[in-house]
Amino acid sequence: RGDLVERVRQQLGPDAPQYAKIRVWYNHPLFIETTAQHWQQAAEEIPAERRAGIRTLFTAHSIPQGMSDKSDYVVQLTEACRLTAEAAGIANWQLVYQSRSGPPHQPWLGRDIGDALRALKEQGVTDVVVLPIGFISDHMEVLYDLDHEAADLCDEIGLNMVRAATPGLHPSFVAMLAELVHERLDPSLPKRALGS
Repeated sequence: RGDLVERVRQQLGPDAPQYAKIRVWYNHPLFIETTAQHWQQAAEEIPAERRAGIRTLFTAHSIPQGMSDKSDYVVQLTEACRLTAEAAGIANWQLVYQSRSGPPHQPWLGRDIGDALRALKEQGVTDVVVLPIGFISDHMEVLYDLDHEAADLCDEIGLNMVRAATPGLHPSFVAMLAELVHERLDPSLPKRALGS
C-alpha cells in the first residue's frame, strides 16, 4: 500500500501531501495494556465459578499463505497474543483467523474461527472469549464475522461466547498513538516495546 500511496503522490506532483508512517505497535506496552483490559472486561461477563475454564480465541484477518510467508504478520500477531495472555493471566488461548476471501484453491491462513469454536465445543468447553487482536475498531468485518456469524454459530452449538472490545478509543491506545507520533517526530525519544 505504501507503493500505491507513493505512486499517487508522484502523479499529484510537488503539491502532493507529505506522509510518514509510525512504527508497528504489536508489542507496545500501551497496546498490550489495552487488549489485556478488554479481555478482563469480557471475562467478567462470565460467571465467576466458570472463569477458570475460559478459553480464548484471538482473531486476526486471514491473508493468503504466500503473502504471510513474505512478512512478519503471524510472528507479530502471535507475540501480541502471548504478551496479552501474560498481562491478563490467560491460561488457554490460540490465534485463529477470520474474514477469508479469494479463490477456494488459494491457501489462506487458518485455523478459521468457526472451526475453532466447533472444536472447543467438542472438547467440552462452555465459555470462550473472542478478542479481535488484529483489528483496531469495530468495523464491518468485526461486527459481521464475530458479532453475527460467530455469535450465531455459538448459539447454535451451545457455546457461551463473549466478544472482547477492539482498542477503539481506549485511553491507553490513544495515548500510544500520540506517543508513536511524537517518537516519529523526534527520533531521539525511546521506543518502548515488550518482548522476550
